[in-house]
Amino acid sequence: MHQFSELVYRSTAFSLTTLEEIQSKIIEELQTSSSTHLVKTLQMIQLQKAIIAIGMFSLFESILQDNLSCGNGFKEAKKILVETGNTELKNRFEDFFNAINILKHGKGRSYDALVAKSSSLTFKIKLPEEYFFDEGDVSEISTLIEVNDEFVLDCAKLIEEVSSEIRKVNPNIFI
Repeated sequence: MHQFSELVYRSTAFSLTTLEEIQSKIIEELQTSSSTHLVKTLQMIQLQKAIIAIGMFSLFESILQDNLSCGNGFKEAKKILVETGNTELKNRFEDFFNAINILKHGKGRSYDALVAKSSSLTFKIKLPEEYFFDEGDVSEISTLIEVNDEFVLDCAKLIEEVSSEIRKVNPNIFI
């Protein structure tokens, strides 16, 4: 099998392309019908994107723990990034780690940390007292992070980048 970091972006792009094809068909059908089934399908597509993002990060953590022989793969990865002077990458990794935590657990420490720096994030977080990312968007699901294609692909790219930096320190690692 190829390394996870080599497959994750391709797999994610493939999944998003397939979802986009379905979404385009549904939007076309919505021009002549306002069927609840069609709206639910659009929401299902948005939900699937969140599941993809959460899943790739969870699997990455498992692979890190196994390959780095540690109990907390993300903590060890961040430590390596700091030791190698990759602070910007470590900070981006932390932002996405927090975003995934918010998708999994809702409001808490991760949410508070990202709200405090919301203006500098590369993705959207629903701020306190906000109820929608885009009011009137029938495809929107109830999440605190806007999980669009860009967010999902950025998760995959980040995994590739972090893996690459870890392999520079330990070339024998299979991630």
